[in-house]
Amino acid sequence: MAKNWIAKATKNKGGLHRSLCVPEGQKIPAKKLAKAKKSKNKRTRKQANLAETLAGLRKKVKRSVKKHFGGK
Repeated sequence: MAKNWIAKATKNKGGLHRSLCVPEGQKIPAKKLAKAKKSKNKRTRKQANLAETLAGLRKKVKRSVKKHFGGK
């Protein structure tokens, strides 16, 4: 797998927010994200899948940091 695949995959920052009409500073609701995964627009589908993947990675990192440093 490519070394910096995340940096290459997130070139259009805020693109999913713009296509779902959600302001940049707010979280995208789970219902809108699920609906975007079934969108007719190929780019929106890919962005929604990537957003879900990156959210999962973030949770794994938080868990491993807490486990390593003994946090709650």
